Amino acid sequence: APVNGLKMYYEIHGSGAPLVLIHGGVVGISMFGPNVEALAKTRQVIAVELQGHGHTADIDRPMSCEAMADDIAALIQYLKLKRADVMGYSLGGYVALQTVIRHPQAVHKLVVVSAGFRRSGMYPEVLAAFDKMNASTGDQMKQSPLSKMYPNVNWQVLFGKLGDMLRKDYDWSKEVAAIRSPTMLVFADADAVRLQHIAEFYNLLGGGQRDAGQDGSQRSVNELAILPGLTHYTIDAAPVLVETVTPFLDAAMPQK
Repeated sequence: APVNGLKMYYEIHGSGAPLVLIHGGVVGISMFGPNVEALAKTRQVIAVELQGHGHTADIDRPMSCEAMADDIAALIQYLKLKRADVMGYSLGGYVALQTVIRHPQAVHKLVVVSAGFRRSGMYPEVLAAFDKMNASTGDQMKQSPLSKMYPNVNWQVLFGKLGDMLRKDYDWSKEVAAIRSPTMLVFADADAVRLQHIAEFYNLLGGGQRDAGQDGSQRSVNELAILPGLTHYTIDAAPVLVETVTPFLDAAMPQK
């Protein structure tokens, strides 16, 4: 799809209500494994590959969640979809979050998997790894199976741009509090995102502020799931991820 100077690669699986699925950093659609087809059993999955990832060639533009969110919104428009559900994991979660912040009219429901809203929400050792990420780190990818899976990726450029992006500080708390699309947050119980940050994220969305009442009428329309026995690096392809998000995506939109 020609969007914002990119030729964005995407795949369509299944039919029904559209769900844009956004992968994490470095890898592409393949990281979701069988979960792509599992999601496609009940909806039209539009799985994308972001700038410089997978089958989407890089362009002369720095990487940022904001620019890639604009790409997602442009793809939704290109496909002539009025609105779509958007689900992103890790880097894709940040992009999904920026998509609803920057283009709220394009997003029906939002699912954020293993991503936060502030840089300090990640554990210090994760931030330290981000600080060291640069073009020379990409050299190591030449020995990775990913280099055969994605032979056209320029790993040095990709890691250099990702490093520049991931070192920048950000805090989207005000924007998160203003989100109006029904939102589900999903994390592993041993995630790269700090548990305190997860609770703060859900609180900003109106969750966890009161007892829901015996009939559940006082609960937030937004949802939080902590999946046991998983990590940030295994949650994307875990079957329980689809089992968890499907009821949220299938549910009728809440009455305003």
